[in-house]
Amino acid sequence: MKKTKKKIEFSSHTGNLALMRNYVRQFLETFPFSETQRTLMVLGVDEACTNIIRYAYHLRDDKLISLSLESGNDCVCMRLRDYGKKVPAAAMKSRPADLIKPGGLGLHLIRNAFDEVDYVLRSRGTELVLTKNLE
Repeated sequence: MKKTKKKIEFSSHTGNLALMRNYVRQFLETFPFSETQRTLMVLGVDEACTNIIRYAYHLRDDKLISLSLESGNDCVCMRLRDYGKKVPAAAMKSRPADLIKPGGLGLHLIRNAFDEVDYVLRSRGTELVLTKNLE
């Protein structure tokens, strides 16, 4: 399988999330994932973008979000980059999935959708690296 790399940049306006979801879905169509896996990955990236908007950018809609999509020989990798306020990794906890209340399930969703979830703290902002292995 040949390696591919695509990149999209957009402002932190929630109106851009539908375009981003379509972009990710189109990228994933060429890989042998199930429809359920694809949908979970798209929702995971959407959730990560929502978290960036909410926590790194404090709901400002004019900040940069960068998403690069890459495929290797045995996996796809999505890198989400923000330039906002860093949230310490220890503060990024998902709550128990059986606790019924709004909020906190996003990280649970992201960790279920991908095989590896890594937060890389940069001098400005954070890079979230989401990896899904090909079967």
